[in-house]
This record gives sequence, structure tokens and C-alpha cells, in this order.
Amino acid sequence: MARVVVDVMLKPEILDPQGQAIARALPRLGFSGVSEVRQGKRFEIELEGAADEAALADVRKMAETLLANTVIEEYTVRVEG
Repeated sequence: MARVVVDVMLKPEILDPQGQAIARALPRLGFSGVSEVRQGKRFEIELEGAADEAALADVRKMAETLLANTVIEEYTVRVEG
């Protein structure tokens, strides 16, 4: 059994209003020294078998078709542990 993590983030050129709202709220909460915040999504996928190339190709296909909007988001796939 393997765990694969898919991290999805807005592309750098896409405005991130949620990240901006978080960045504005941090000083009000007493946190300083933060210049930018980008918000994303993390998916943890448990595979029934090993995380071989075929399984990782399937996870990439999942990311492209369901987990990420590839017009405005980019994703990374990695095996955890």
C-alpha cells in the first residue's frame, strides 16, 4: 500500500484572492514578516498496490481530469513515506 500526494496550486500568473485575504489578516492577528500567501489544495490518495510508474500515471490522469483545473492550476504528484 502506498500513499501518493497531489498538491494543487493556482498558476503564478493567476490572482489568488483567498491567499491575499489571508495575507491581510495575518498582521491583524499579530503575525509579521509575511510578504505573500498562496492557497492551494492537497489530496492524499491511498493506492492498493505499489506506487509504480503505471499507478503514478493513473494518479496524474486523476489530477488532470478531476483534481485540478489545468487552465488555472498546476499540480505536483509525489509518493509520501
